[in-house]
Amino acid sequence: MYARYFGLRELPFGITPDTGYYFAHAKQQEALNMLLAAVRMGEGFLKVTGEVGTGKTLLCRKFLAVLAADHRFTTAYIPNPYLEPLALIEAIAAELSLPVIQGHGQHALLTTLTHRLIRSYADGRRVVLCLDEAQAMPIETLESLRLISNLETEKCKLIQIVLFGQPELDERLQERSVRQLRQRIAFSCRLAPLSLADTEDYLRHRLHVAGYDGPTLFAKGAVRILFRASGGVPRLANILAHKALMAAYGEGAAVVRGHHMRLACADTESTHRPKRRLGWALWGRQ
Repeated sequence: MYARYFGLRELPFGITPDTGYYFAHAKQQEALNMLLAAVRMGEGFLKVTGEVGTGKTLLCRKFLAVLAADHRFTTAYIPNPYLEPLALIEAIAAELSLPVIQGHGQHALLTTLTHRLIRSYADGRRVVLCLDEAQAMPIETLESLRLISNLETEKCKLIQIVLFGQPELDERLQERSVRQLRQRIAFSCRLAPLSLADTEDYLRHRLHVAGYDGPTLFAKGAVRILFRASGGVPRLANILAHKALMAAYGEGAAVVRGHHMRLACADTESTHRPKRRLGWALWGRQ
């Protein structure tokens, strides 16, 4: 593969969320700062939305990593909350290392969870629950979150809840049956795609993290094509950058040019361009 050819320790444009590659552009950093400030103030409900591929899961993991280094917080993470209310409470209990006894109903579980949260509070630790892909939660489960958020002392919430989801989450929260939950969301923000300047910095950042220290690897024209084709969506930018590097490697080029990026775009369905496979471009490098 092209990593050694370009002087990289590893492939820089994977699509698996990796906090080592976290890129703090303006909107991402604004969202992270908002989350950290809000949980430190003890706010009960927070919400982050963004289109597919804009970095919600990576932001969530970065947020959790920051909290993990702070002794004042205990965290719980539910990556797929498409669960019935009882199953969600069981998942939260498991995240907090509580024994889950089959056959115990919701009331018994909530009682056990409440005792655990009170112990954490007495020990000076706040519990923060993060739910990714929250737009997939059934309405009944969203309502059960409100009941969980009712667990509080006279002065503060015993658990703080952060919802990460696609814009469909906002539509679900408009439903009348969850209006009480909607009213409790203290802070929210929406992630935006990268700008052209951000995209150039983003590519440079990921290359640097992967060990690249040479001259500019992506020509200006290639970056512009990538930006237009990806719409500034980081996940799609990763896919295009990876394929363009493959094309440049297959050609024996030292720089990714516009025609390499056009090949990558033609090979990627999400850009809605005619398909032209990259396989031929790699034959010379076997």
